[in-house]
Amino acid sequence: MKLTISRESLLTPLQSIAGVVEKKQTMPVLSNVLLVAEDNTLVLTGTNMEVELVGRVTPVHVDQPGRITVPARKLSDICRALGDEAPIELVLEGDRLHVRCGASHFTLSTLPAEHFPNVEDEPESFRLELPQKELRRMFDATAFAMAQQDVRYYLNGLLLEVDKDHVRTVATDGHRLAMAHVELDTGCAEPRQVIVPRKGVLELSRLLDDVETPVTLVIGDNHLRATVGSYTFTSKLIEGKFPDYNRVIPRGGDKIVLADRATLKNTLQRAGILSHENIRGVRLNLATNELQVFANNPDQEQAEDALPVDYQGESLQIGFNVGYLVDVMNALEEDQVKITLSNPNSSALIESLIDNRCLYVVMPMRL
Repeated sequence: MKLTISRESLLTPLQSIAGVVEKKQTMPVLSNVLLVAEDNTLVLTGTNMEVELVGRVTPVHVDQPGRITVPARKLSDICRALGDEAPIELVLEGDRLHVRCGASHFTLSTLPAEHFPNVEDEPESFRLELPQKELRRMFDATAFAMAQQDVRYYLNGLLLEVDKDHVRTVATDGHRLAMAHVELDTGCAEPRQVIVPRKGVLELSRLLDDVETPVTLVIGDNHLRATVGSYTFTSKLIEGKFPDYNRVIPRGGDKIVLADRATLKNTLQRAGILSHENIRGVRLNLATNELQVFANNPDQEQAEDALPVDYQGESLQIGFNVGYLVDVMNALEEDQVKITLSNPNSSALIESLIDNRCLYVVMPMRL
């Protein structure tokens, strides 16, 4: 294999693929990126057996076609450290890949391309196109609520639901729930639900831009495949049944609070400084046109704060994990936030006043 490529053309896909490749692997070849050079094209592939990312670079000056795997992070670091001016030459000699750029010369170890695992192809069952900015918005609005290493493995991912006129994302860790949707004529006759693992959601999010350019999603029985520009991303799906999110959404709350999102977020963050390190609890005291926030910890330290809100009704005391509330404030984009409550034992429903495409549910806690 012998080819010449510009630094930027090689570095951009390498950095994306290096994010997929895990630092510590049970199989050495999984720390490598697969390089395939042919027909003036260089194809780069990285995988951790759960997700796979393929990037295509054209045009590339290929003198000798070939395929080999090399350490992904080392090659990425080398490209990042090189100057912009001179092109990079990659030459495979025996079991070593020589990287030359100007006066710089690096020799990397390799492993045979035959050792590199391929994600198995499967028949697609549904294909969908939607603007990148919409999928990215839904991921940004919900991904933070995914569980991490929960024994209920189906919570360690994001529900992607498609019906005939909506695409919806839902995430929950059992203590909070985040939901977002976009109205779209999908052509889907029967509703479909798949659970995309956490790693898949985070890596696919990095590929998406805030543009109208479409991303193509292909949903199979065991995989989700996304095509974004010159990248093809594949993720295994989590088997299992996601909880019925409609049963979690509180209905009929009679206490409606309207607040400035930034002011509420800042107040919560200040009080949270002195909350218990582990449970992060704060107490909210709701009264006419005022919300008070209290926190304390085992060191007998206390925080008290308050902000004006638009509220008319009975007073209420309720406790929450302050981190969960701040996460929601960060996810919402509008200036005003609407919080619907009913009693100290019922979950809070948090929404934007203007945009009804997202909603959040946070369970209360006893303090």
